[in-house]
Amino acid sequence: MPHSPLRSPTRPGATIATIAVACAALLTGCASTKAPAPTSFDFGPVAAPVTAMPAAASFPALVVADVNGPATLDTDRMFYRLMYANAQQALPYAYNRWAATPLQLLSQRLKARIAQGGVKVLSTTDATGGLPLLRLDMDEFSQNFASATQSTANISLRASLFRGHLLVDQRTFTRSADAPSADAAGGASALAATSDAIAADLLAWLATQPPR
Repeated sequence: MPHSPLRSPTRPGATIATIAVACAALLTGCASTKAPAPTSFDFGPVAAPVTAMPAAASFPALVVADVNGPATLDTDRMFYRLMYANAQQALPYAYNRWAATPLQLLSQRLKARIAQGGVKVLSTTDATGGLPLLRLDMDEFSQNFASATQSTANISLRASLFRGHLLVDQRTFTRSADAPSADAAGGASALAATSDAIAADLLAWLATQPPR
């Protein structure tokens, strides 16, 4: 009695067809799995200061240079450090970026905050002779993880005040803030808060400088 087609041994052609269908389904599934869309962060809007900032009465106008810093801060990549694993290695977030470089973001923020303190802020290209100059150099701008669930934002900024070509004073400001979440969004939020704290420190310091 001939074998029923439903119970016949698997034919080579059918096997190849089955494999082809399975491969096509696998490839379709792979193609549909896309990497997460990149997310950009900045410091958010410049809101009114929580506490009154001292007005720098000695500086009706001040030339504020853009912030200088290492090459790792002149990129839109967001970095973090695992202090509990390897503090010497800065690791990039895979799908998160800054909307501008940290040097640009901090320059914009500090200038806006200084202007809020009552100082007329000029750029180096707009300045006229005789105005004091504030030079800013960033030594640290980082999100450091003490554990897998806890991190802090850290900024260290060196400010140098010049009148003419003479150095009047120099001060290093260091601030840190706890991140509200253990991710890029938490780091961005904490770094924005730390930048505002540095700006308040700068204004307080400028207010102590003697009039020209």
